[in-house]
Amino acid sequence: MLTALIKKELLALTRDLHGMAALFLMPVVFIIVMSLALKDVYNPPRRTLAYAVDARDTGAAAAALAQAWVRDHGPAQPLPADWADRLRTGTLKYVLVLEPGLSDELVLPAFPTKPLLRLRTDPGLDGNLFHALRSEAAGVAGELKARSVLNETDAGPPPADASMQAIVAAERHAGSGPRPTAVQQNVPAWLVFGMFFVVASLAGLFVQERSTGTLARLQSLGVPRPMLLASKALPYLGVNAVQAALMLAVGVWVMPRIGGDALSLQGIHWGALAVAVGAVSLAAIGLALVLACAVRSHAQAAAVGPILNVLMAAVGGIMVPAFVMPAAMQRLAGWSPMNWGLEALLTVLLRGGDVAATLPHVGKLVAFAALMWVVAIALFRKTSR
Repeated sequence: MLTALIKKELLALTRDLHGMAALFLMPVVFIIVMSLALKDVYNPPRRTLAYAVDARDTGAAAAALAQAWVRDHGPAQPLPADWADRLRTGTLKYVLVLEPGLSDELVLPAFPTKPLLRLRTDPGLDGNLFHALRSEAAGVAGELKARSVLNETDAGPPPADASMQAIVAAERHAGSGPRPTAVQQNVPAWLVFGMFFVVASLAGLFVQERSTGTLARLQSLGVPRPMLLASKALPYLGVNAVQAALMLAVGVWVMPRIGGDALSLQGIHWGALAVAVGAVSLAAIGLALVLACAVRSHAQAAAVGPILNVLMAAVGGIMVPAFVMPAAMQRLAGWSPMNWGLEALLTVLLRGGDVAATLPHVGKLVAFAALMWVVAIALFRKTSR
């Protein structure tokens, strides 16, 4: 009997080639993606951060500092007139501001007493990266001051980096948004990931109705195919809304009770949050409908859906923050619908953005959802003939 049962299971597996391919090929692709994404995780890629220099001091010492910074961090972008807005949206990661009087302070033998080197950063910049940039700015300024002191006098040793902290002021350009914490980074990421997981549930129910003949009976009664798909999509909009509310509630009330930081929703634009969550939900359900119309068995629905979600999360900056990825992987992340959803939520929760600020990412999500809807209808017509 045991031999017969094993033979039966092997026969079933050989008849489900798509499910077998998903079980074996998708994990291989996942391993490759994760390996590439984590390539530079222990070496923060500060050279890949887009930055600009606001040189308000044109002295020789300030110019030398700017040159040293370019040498270590790559060429700076031209300073745009709207650099403050670009910091808020994350297009520009930081601006190095050389205040008037910096050159004089760097050549004086005394320790500095006021901040003349300012680091203004994207409000969503990772905390470790933020502090690393500030320490590096103090180090560059300290090195230049040490050289000046040694050239002018033999009165003592060069100043330590710690003594140069007073000359550096670093702050996130948060605008009206809250100061970012680990929770404010992770809640939106896993909220997006959770909303996309309706793929497996919707596809499984779709397969079940197809196998029991429910879909065939409904079509025989004259129910249009788009209406059938819509009847499955609409309930999941409510499911996703409950998911979003639950995830936000966990960040606000549960995390501080277990020793974590609280998610701050103070001052956010609630309309923009609703638009971002709605766009993510539409994209997730659109993808779920395509998968539901494409798969043929419960095994395929159970395997392909979760694996596809994990791959999109890995590529899109959900599991691995995009800022630690190599440049090529960061460009690839920009093609993931999960990344669009994450950036839309971060625009609201971290950068204080309104509805207009979310439109670039929301527009991509809505266009993706519309495309998925068209593909789902085409697949449904083909498979229900």
